[in-house]
Formats: sequence, C-alpha cells, structure tokens
Amino acid sequence: MKFTIEWLKDHLETSASTDEIVTALTMIGLEVEEVFDTGARLRDFVVAHVISAEKHPNADKLRVCKVDAGTGEVIDVVCGAPNARTGMKAVFAPVGTYIPGSDFTLTKGNIRGQASNGMLCSGRELEISEDHSGIIELPEDAPVGTPYPDYAGLDAVVIDVAITPNRGDCAGVRGIARDLAAAGLGTLKDPAIRPVPSPAGPSPIETFVDGEMCRMFAGRLVRGVKNGPSPDWLQARLRAVGLRPINALVDITNFVSLDRARPLHVFDADTLKGAVGARRARAGESFLALDGKTYDLDETMCVIADDEKVLGLGGIMGGEATGSTEETTNVFIECAWFEPNAIAAAGRKTGINSDARYRFERTVDPESVKPGIEIATQMVLDLCGGEVFEPAIAGDVHGPETVIDFPLSEVERLTGLKLSAVEIKGVLSRLGFWVSGSGETVKVAVPSWRPDVSIKADLVEEVMRIVGVDRVPVTPLPRLSGVAPRMLTPIQNRRRIARRALAARGMAEAITWSFISGEQAALFGGGQPSLRLDNAIASDMTDMRPTLLAGLLSGAARNAKRGKADVALFEVGQVFLSDAPDGQRTHATGIRTGTAAHGGGGRHWQGKTAPVGVYEAKADLAAVLDALGIDIDKTQLVAEPADWSHPGRGGRVQLGPKVILGWFGELHPRLVEAFDLAGPVAAFVLDLDALPEPRRKATRAKPALALSPLMAVRRDFAFVLDRTVEAAGVIRAAKGADKSLIADVSVFDVFEGGALGADAKSMAIEVTLQPRERTLTDEDIEAVGAKIVAAVEKATGGRLRA
Repeated sequence: MKFTIEWLKDHLETSASTDEIVTALTMIGLEVEEVFDTGARLRDFVVAHVISAEKHPNADKLRVCKVDAGTGEVIDVVCGAPNARTGMKAVFAPVGTYIPGSDFTLTKGNIRGQASNGMLCSGRELEISEDHSGIIELPEDAPVGTPYPDYAGLDAVVIDVAITPNRGDCAGVRGIARDLAAAGLGTLKDPAIRPVPSPAGPSPIETFVDGEMCRMFAGRLVRGVKNGPSPDWLQARLRAVGLRPINALVDITNFVSLDRARPLHVFDADTLKGAVGARRARAGESFLALDGKTYDLDETMCVIADDEKVLGLGGIMGGEATGSTEETTNVFIECAWFEPNAIAAAGRKTGINSDARYRFERTVDPESVKPGIEIATQMVLDLCGGEVFEPAIAGDVHGPETVIDFPLSEVERLTGLKLSAVEIKGVLSRLGFWVSGSGETVKVAVPSWRPDVSIKADLVEEVMRIVGVDRVPVTPLPRLSGVAPRMLTPIQNRRRIARRALAARGMAEAITWSFISGEQAALFGGGQPSLRLDNAIASDMTDMRPTLLAGLLSGAARNAKRGKADVALFEVGQVFLSDAPDGQRTHATGIRTGTAAHGGGGRHWQGKTAPVGVYEAKADLAAVLDALGIDIDKTQLVAEPADWSHPGRGGRVQLGPKVILGWFGELHPRLVEAFDLAGPVAAFVLDLDALPEPRRKATRAKPALALSPLMAVRRDFAFVLDRTVEAAGVIRAAKGADKSLIADVSVFDVFEGGALGADAKSMAIEVTLQPRERTLTDEDIEAVGAKIVAAVEKATGGRLRA
C-alpha cells in the first residue's frame, strides 16, 4: 500500500517528520518496505527558456534551438518536437541526465551535422504522462534554472507499507491515518460525508442483488457529465503511487479506492440495458475485461450484469464494452459489498490481480457502501459536472456487531504492560472501538471495519501495538535446575538426520509441492477420489502425492531440459497413501540420474563415468539407515522391487514381512519415458515412520571403537552355488561361523557359465580374521576356515570350489 505524506495529511493533522512517521508505522505493525522521493530521479531536469528555434539546415522536421537553462551559457539543442518554438518555456535535460521514459543516459550528439548538448523533453520521457506528441510547455512565468520537480510539485515523499491479510482497513490512506492518530502522531480529521442532493429524482436504472456472494449493491446515475483528463493534483497523486491516470471518471474510482479502501466502478450508462446488479455467473458465459483478455466464467463466480450481458467480474475487474471513455456523457457509479472468500476464489481461477480484488479479499468495511457512493458522486460533480439521480440500492449489509467483555487486567497478564484504565480505553477509542463501563471489566464494541477483532486477546494486541512493543518488559526465562528434556520428537530427529546424511553424499535437497497431477499420482498407485482436492490451486496439482518420486523426477526433467542431465536430488517430506489417520507417512526419497554417482558424474579425460544403477540407490539407502543407527546388513534384503522399479533391478529392505523399511532400484522404463528423462535413474524410498522406536531401557554400553594390536589375517574362499542363492545369505553364514574372530566378509568375485553349467555359479568371498588376545597359529586359521566352509554349505547347499 503506497501513499504520499501530503495525501496522509488530508486525514491526519500532524507536524511529525517523515522519519517519525516511518518509525511509528513499523512500531504499530504496518511495516514500511520502502520510502522514496518521487522527484529524486527527475532532479536533473530543469526549467529552460528557448531563446530561438530555427529550422535545421539539413532536415525538414528538426529545429536547432538555443536554450538558456540558467547556467549562464546558451546551449545548442536539436529538437524534433513540432511545438518547439522561439520564446517558449520547456523542460530541459543536460548531458549526463538519465531519461526514465526512454531508459538511457543522455550524451553529447551530432545530428545531421549539428551539435546537440541536451534534450527538450516530453511528458512520456519524464514518465509523468503518456503524451509524446510534443515537448512539455510551461507558463511564461516559470523560473528558468529551477529543478522541474520543485516547480511542478513532483517532490512528494512516498511510503510503501506491507499490509497483513487481516488489515483490510489499512488498504486505504484513512485507515493508516487512524492508526497513526491512535499512536499519538497527530489528530484524525473527521470530514463529514454529506448526502449529495438528487435533483433529477429517482433512478431510472434499477438494481438487484443475489444476497450470497454480493449482499449489497448500490448504483447511481449521473447524466450530462463532461469526462476528460483529471486535474493535475489528482493525476500527481495517482502517479506517485504507481497508477497511470486514464480519465477523470476512472481516476475518481481509483482515488476513492486508495483513499478509503473502498473500491468502486463506473459504467457508461448508455451501454446498459435494463436493471443492473450482481448475480452468479452462468455456465458458458464470458466477458472481455478491461485488461483486453476474455475470461470464461462459471457458477462459482459473482458477476455484475444487466438484463442482457455480463458487465464485469464482481469485485475484481470491469468489462471493456461498458467502461467509461472521454465520450461518456452519462455514467452509472457502482458500489457494492462482496464476500471475501468468493472474490479470492474467483481471482485465483481467473488469475486476475487487481487493486479491487486486493481490497475485497481482505474484507472491505461492510458499512462503507453508502458513504462510498456519496464520496464518488460528489467528486464526479466537482470534476465532471452533471445531473444526479437518487441512489438505487439492493440488499443490505452490516458489520458483525461484535461486543467483547474485556477485563482490563488482560493487558498486563498477556503482555506485562502496566497501563491505567484511562490509557487502555483511550487507545481503543482512538482506534474506533466503542468502550462502555467503569469497572475492571468493560464492554468493547468492535467497529465495522475491524472484522479481525473477535476475542479479548485481539484487544490486548491492539493496545500493545499502539502503546509500543518496545515498552513490553523483558523478563528472563527461569534457569533450568537440571538437564533439559528432549525437544525433538523421534520423527523430527529422523528427518534431520536423513537430510544431513544425504547432503553429505553430495545430493541436493529439493522441496516440492504436496500436490501433483492425477496422471502422475496414478503412475505411482495413487489417484484415489479420497485424495483428490476439491479446490485445486492449479490444473496440474489436483491430487495429494502418494510418493516423493513424482516431484523429484519432475525436477530432474526440468534440469535436463536446461542442460543439467546428471543430478542427485533428495527430499524428506509427507506422502499420502489414504485419507485415514495412518495414511500420511514421512518418507526420505532420493534419485540419481545419468552419471551422477556418489563420487561425481560427467565426462573426464581419465575415463568414462559409468551410469548410475541399482547399487547407487542401495548405497544411498544404506547410508541413511546407518546414520539412523540401523545396519543394513542386519536387515532382510528381499529381491522384490517396488512397482516403480525396473524388473530384476531393485529390492526391498525389511525387518520382517510386516515391517517394510524401504525400497531401492532403477526406475522402470515406462516412468523414465513418462517424465521425459533420458535415463537411467536410480532411486530409493525410505519410510521413516516404519523405523523401530529406540529402546528406552538402559543397556550396557558397548565401546565405540575396539582396536587390536595384532595384525588381521585375510583368507579367500570360493563356493559353487545354485544361481538363485543370494550373496547376502553367503555373507551372513560366513560371519556367523565364528563371531569372535571374523571381523568382515565381502564378495570379490562372481563367475557363471563354463564348466559350472547353466544352473550354477561360483562366488568368492574374502574373510578378515582379527585376533584380540594372541597371534593366530596355522591350526587356529584352519579350524576357523573349516567352520566357515561348513556354515556356508549348510546355509546354501553349496560346496567349496576345488
């Protein structure tokens, strides 16, 4: 919300400086985002006298001007404006001046053989109007050499404040002035809003309202107006806050919207047919809006219409066919109150962002309809003239009439501020609240423009922000007598650990939408009606996601289209498997594409990097489990891939058939194609909710690191096995042969074919023996070797390879 200090003083009698106003605004909760001087960028432009303007010797449409800019020297300027003439006063830009309307810095020039050392400027070049037909002409008494912003009054200080969604009243200058007055920065002016006489009698145009999305609709006909450019003061105010002046009628509505947070609209009355009012849109209706776009409407939207057609989208934007122009002579002023939720929903569907929508969806004062149309009517009479008819009003709306029993002691209880009853009542009264009672508990009536205030705590907040948050006493927290209790829940801790573990493996964290398209949800087993959104924010965000893979794969596809084909992404977040309470799960999911392996991807002169595969995904999953205190070797690895995995290139990690921890594997080709990826893609999914809770009962602590001074011994064993035997079974059997001596077992070779036959394979393992008490003898090593062979043969049915 932007406004000028001059505009603010229309409502606030104050002598406060700009710095004091800015400080007070931030302290009372209206955070100042920017303060700027509108004339600062035009400071180099000056009033100049054109001593002479002669025809250019080498160009018919150019003139060579002698210009006095108050510097004591005459400056040569080549000008192409048709109105450049001897003796006129104009706006001059010397060399080195930045021209905002053309976005360049002026330099010395030579135009058709004539030197040009500056520029005589048009309104568009200064961005103060759209006029580019000629240079700005100033009165004869304009003082030469004076900075143009000082002469033209373009030196207004503009303040831009951030308005929270609950403060619709501060979307107008008067609401901001009211808050500043309550904070003691001046006195709020109270100009009476008098009804404008209606000598023309009853309105010939009737109004109607549906009573649902629009509860009150007022219109007023003014005939015989003379539309045209609005006065300079009005244009200057609108330009200062970033609005382009259009014509007097439109500028009046923009002014009232900014001044009173009261949006209005004006229609060319000659384009209306029959009664005018607000109703629900009908299926198949559309309208051409003032922004030049055609919008399709549906039954959830509120439109303003006459007996034949849609005139505009209620509370958001009017239509082009009925808008006022300079040829308008009869105008119909509309002022209505729309339901905020209906406006917000229609705005999201159409994508229209307008000043009217901004205010209506933050709730406009419901009792401002009649005052608003009176203010607008008076301005139309003052600026455009005309004959006024009586207002035609349909429906009625009032504020919620909230009355709160307010114990004054609540202020100290909730904030620590020790304030007298007089101070508290004074603050509330200056904010427009009606306070009644003299005891410890008073009754407070909430004004119609503050629907966000409904309970005692809201009143305490109002008092605190006006008195000053800096006055709230600082009280140190009591010192804890012992060790602080655990602050993070188990799932919060798991999320934190998983993020750190995956980031340490070179993966980049992504945060994606919880909503995906129905087509993507169906690819991963979702798409149930119970998980479909009733009011989706976009057509491709209709379903709650059943997996994090959809968002990550979409992100990888976007990266690939921008030349980044090798990415490693992860996300830790919620997935939605059903609408039951246990259907929401917390997953940690990661993907690697192309050659984005753990050690890095891409091309290198020392060798070609291999594409990612199933073992990259397994290693990522194992790293997260290890960080969470679970050894993947002590879980069950099942060669049953997830539905999203390539057949035969994935697996499942579980603690038992009913406790599935996660899945890993290469992405199925159909999904690679569906997300327009080149492949391959390795992925894993870990269900953090499925991990067992840590044991709460104290156990005997094991040493973190047990080192032996004796040298380890390594022995190799090769077994002939059935092709279906898994390596995990061999490793598990070998480790269990002698847990006190065997420190590690790993597979280093697998061979198939040849003399082994079609159904057999050879698997070689390396066993590390770590003595603790004494050096192993040959007999000790032979005995352990025999145990290993026996254990593997018993567990797998294999035999030691000769």
